[in-house]
Amino acid sequence: MSNPNYPISTKFVDPLTDFGFRFFFASEPNKDILIEFLNDLFDGEKHIMDLEYRPNEHDGDGPEEKRVIFDLSSRGSNGEHFLIEMQRTRQAFFKDRSIYYASRLIQRQLPKGRASNNYELPEVYFIAILEFKMEADSDQYFYDIALLEKNTGKQFYNKLGFKFLDLSNFVKEESDLVTNRDKWMFMLKHMSKLDKIPTIFNQEIFKRIFKISEVSKLTEEERMEYEASLKARWDYENAIAYTKQVAREEERTISEAKLAKALEEERAKAEAEKAKILKDSQLNTARELKKLGLSVPEIAKATRLSEEEIKEA
Repeated sequence: MSNPNYPISTKFVDPLTDFGFRFFFASEPNKDILIEFLNDLFDGEKHIMDLEYRPNEHDGDGPEEKRVIFDLSSRGSNGEHFLIEMQRTRQAFFKDRSIYYASRLIQRQLPKGRASNNYELPEVYFIAILEFKMEADSDQYFYDIALLEKNTGKQFYNKLGFKFLDLSNFVKEESDLVTNRDKWMFMLKHMSKLDKIPTIFNQEIFKRIFKISEVSKLTEEERMEYEASLKARWDYENAIAYTKQVAREEERTISEAKLAKALEEERAKAEAEKAKILKDSQLNTARELKKLGLSVPEIAKATRLSEEEIKEA
């Protein structure tokens, strides 16, 4: 049931929530959405026919190597890899982390063992949807980054690329949208505020997105997940606003490193709260399903809870 303190007031699912991001881009039934998004993003540079989702978590080869967790990892039918991240706030060394993530994925693709000297690498592309300014003194909203030879400006290596969508700098109105890339950025930024489909979104893929994204069409379980995700997002944004207010009231004496740490702690609290709300919702659903006489395995499949959790619910 809806949380009265955090009512859903929009018609369409917010793609910038964790639930919305997974719903649109990380769902096998909606895989065509991710394919169209990437094709429009690459704008003829690549043509992706099919994708398969790949594991998002990668442990290091040794205890000294850091574990990495991607928001979304997929591989195209031609063997290219796509990493997609959604980033709400500026992080210290964000560019470093982008390079590190892409490098780790490349390293994982190399054949292991001394016998092999084959260093042919796969294509790897890191794509980030940002809700903060990529560069403080820039109004650029799309960054297309590759390895170049500095003297000539020619591309040195065409199998590694980074594309950043800076939504904070994207200020185009509906009447200003020309390219499909513009439409994607407008939709990502404004979809949660819309109450009808803009007339310019007349391609089939956008019609499909708006059709499946109506909050009223979500299942009860999806709706509870979405509400938990919305609450986590709102709490997170409030935590950021509060942290920034405290920083101003203390005459900006908090260093950037301390502020980043405070934001990370608040993010962790918000994520923990989101997880608790989702778990409570799943347990409540399990109790109702038990009353209806469903078996424990059936309830486990429907709620994603373990059988032990269901028995104790």
